[in-house]
Parts: sequence; C-alpha cells; structure tokens
Amino acid sequence: MSFLSRAPAPAWPLAAPADDGPGNPWFSWRYVHDNAGEILSALQFHAGLTARAVIIALVVAVPLAVAAYWWRPLTGPILALSGVLYTIPSLALLALVAPAVGTTSDTSVLIALVLYALLVLVRNALAGLTQVPSEVRDAAAGMGYGRFGRLVRIELPLALPGILTGLRLATVSTVALVTVGSLIGKGGLGEMILGGFRNNFYKAEIMTGTILCVGLALVLDLVLAGLGRLVTPWARERRS
Repeated sequence: MSFLSRAPAPAWPLAAPADDGPGNPWFSWRYVHDNAGEILSALQFHAGLTARAVIIALVVAVPLAVAAYWWRPLTGPILALSGVLYTIPSLALLALVAPAVGTTSDTSVLIALVLYALLVLVRNALAGLTQVPSEVRDAAAGMGYGRFGRLVRIELPLALPGILTGLRLATVSTVALVTVGSLIGKGGLGEMILGGFRNNFYKAEIMTGTILCVGLALVLDLVLAGLGRLVTPWARERRS
C-alpha cells in the first residue's frame, strides 16, 4: 500500500448545494457559508505551516550563507546542495520523507517545505553579504571589530534587504507548495482543491481554495514588504 493511499478522505461536500444555481458554478457564497468553519481551519493550518517552514528555513539558511561567505571554498558545495534539493520534484521529495517520519503528522510536509526554501534564502542572504562595500568592512576592521562583531553589527544589517527579498520569495513559493501536502492529508487549502477534483469536479470548492491560496500569498508578501521598509529605512532613503 502506498503512503498516498493512507491519506484521510476530505470532509468537504460531495456535491454542489441544491441552491447553488444551475450547473456547477465557479464560485458559491452558499458553499463558503455552509463550510466556513472548515475553510477557516484549513486557512489557519496553511498559514501556520507556511510560517513554521519559512522560519525554520531562515534559521538554517543564514548560518549556511555566513559559512559560505566566510569560507569561500564552501560556497560551491553549499549552493550546489541547496540547488540539488530544489530540483527534486515535490511529489518525489514527499514520497522520500513521509515514510521516514510518518504520515500522521505534518512533519514530513514541513521538512520538504524547509528543504525547498533553503535555496532561495541561502542565495539571497549570501548575495546580500557579498554586496557589503569593501570600504565599509575595512572601516569596521579599523574600528576594532573582529570577524563576528563585524558580521553582527555591520554586515548582516546591511545585508537585510537581500535577506528580506529572499524571505518574500520563499514565503510566496511555500504558500503554493503547502498544497502538495494534501496528498497525505496535510495540505491545508490544498485539500479543498484536491477535494473539489474528487467531488465530481466541484468548481466552487476548487476556486475557493485557489483564491484563498493566492490571497494568503499576497497578504504575507505585503506584510514582509512592510516589515522590510520598517527595518531598513536607509534602503528607502537611498532609492528616493
């Protein structure tokens, strides 16, 4: 038996409500109203899993970028490893991870999402660090900063725009990738989309899940963009 076959059956309606109107409409307020609790629960799960994956990936990616920045011989292997992980098809990666950690929790989906986010975050953090002007590093060294002090006080703050750009890209792509977890019943809004296909191609269910996925990605991107403007005021002044 495949691990995919053990996914729990979706708890969505099996057919369009009778008062949805003629045919199979692409959107139904009646469907949204009748399933508001399940939809909100799926949205919360989707957003929570995205946030956990991106935060863990950031915690792993920044030290890797710093290692690649400090020890240049490691740059190639670190970027190559994260690149190879990113090229693994999502279904194949989930099939490799799920049997090892089990399919009764969202850990397998979380691991896959973290691995996918690493490439974008490591590359952007490394790009931000390498773009720190050499005269700034020399001035910091002249002021007595050691390697670690220069990294924390000078280089990482100046690399923040690059790190935040990677964080925005990783967040948006992770929102989309979470839907793949629906194959083992841990896909949040993806379970709605997959459930729509299973429920005689119920368009309203598919469209509601899709709209919420896109809306969640846009909201998180705007929040991170606003956060970036707050923590990097010098970048805004430079652009103006």
